[in-house]
Amino acid sequence: MTPRIRPSREDDIPAIAAIYGHAVRHGTASFELEPPDAAEMARRRAGILAGGYPHLVAELAGAVAGYAYASAYRTRPAYRFAVENSIYVAPDRHGHGIGRALLDALIARCTTQGFRLMVAVIGDSANAPSIGLHRAAGFRHAGTLPNIGWKHGRWLDSVLMTLPLGEGADTAPE
Repeated sequence: MTPRIRPSREDDIPAIAAIYGHAVRHGTASFELEPPDAAEMARRRAGILAGGYPHLVAELAGAVAGYAYASAYRTRPAYRFAVENSIYVAPDRHGHGIGRALLDALIARCTTQGFRLMVAVIGDSANAPSIGLHRAAGFRHAGTLPNIGWKHGRWLDSVLMTLPLGEGADTAPE
């Protein structure tokens, strides 16, 4: 079944918070140690939307199966054409193409909005599914920050991958 990708809504926040909460508690994609509550997730979503970035959900059979968003890679003005992506999929929906559908839609929206580079900051160099997802979408390895985070009783790397959007660095932005 193909997921329906759409902009997130306020009423998606409980499902988004549950998906992210599971990732925080059990995974290494996020370096947060305690899951934020729904009110905090709503605040974060509002900030992303206020910044002009897309915040999407994948819906399957009327339920949120995952979500993704783009945000500023860094806040200094020279970085304004670069975005960082974030993708989280419900644990019972891994391996069903949800992440790829979300990533493809996010890439398309960010390209349309004039961004020139998407950066993936992947928690844990052992996160083969996320690295593989990004590689399949055309991202290239840009570096690894070794042992930069401590979570679940071990040191974790961050893997950096990048994807040029639109004309990338071939032309000056407008």
